[in-house]
Amino acid sequence: MTSDMSIVGLLFDASLPVQLVMLLLVIASVMSWSIIFTKRRLVRRTAEASDEFEASFWSGGDLNTLYQNTTRDRGSNVGMSRIFEAGFREFNRAIQQGGINADKVIEECRRAMRVAQMREVDRLEQGLATLATIGSTSPYVGLFGTVWGIMNAFIGLANVQSATLAVVAPPIAEALIATAMGLFAAIPAVIAYNRYADKVVRLEYRYDGFTEEFSSILQRHVRNKQGD
Repeated sequence: MTSDMSIVGLLFDASLPVQLVMLLLVIASVMSWSIIFTKRRLVRRTAEASDEFEASFWSGGDLNTLYQNTTRDRGSNVGMSRIFEAGFREFNRAIQQGGINADKVIEECRRAMRVAQMREVDRLEQGLATLATIGSTSPYVGLFGTVWGIMNAFIGLANVQSATLAVVAPPIAEALIATAMGLFAAIPAVIAYNRYADKVVRLEYRYDGFTEEFSSILQRHVRNKQGD
């Protein structure tokens, strides 16, 4: 390999369209890794916070105390604690009004928790669509750069008396780099999308289960208050 056949040399010697394709793929790769690291921290923090909250919730403590602790630390609350906060706030508001049907109270609490759950899931899903787009389009963008580079290589060969490997190799090699860069951008994005999409779905299932279980608990509280 001569200095002209080095990766850096091939990048600088590539035609302008191929260089633009490579630049676009570099930007896509940087965006992809930025989303991956951000999503990793967010999903892990949300799962750990939900585990901690569930342990406190099912420990048998007073719900009012748990609600006060949750609202006091509202800035650091994520995931399940926010769903609990929304449901119990609506429950307290309905109880203070008085004279409301138990089924209506529970329906309002469930609605408030569903809205909070949708916000939490939306927060977790932010960036996943970008990962999916990068993962699905990057190989084709790289392929476009490769096709363009090889096309220019064959056009250049038309003006050469004898086509040797030394003449053909550089333009084809620089064109194939675009395909490699497309795969480099796409593969991590696809893996990360599948991984974190699965984690988000699992957290959403946990939220659904908690919402139903907490609704049953609130329903018993309402009936007990009406009985009193």
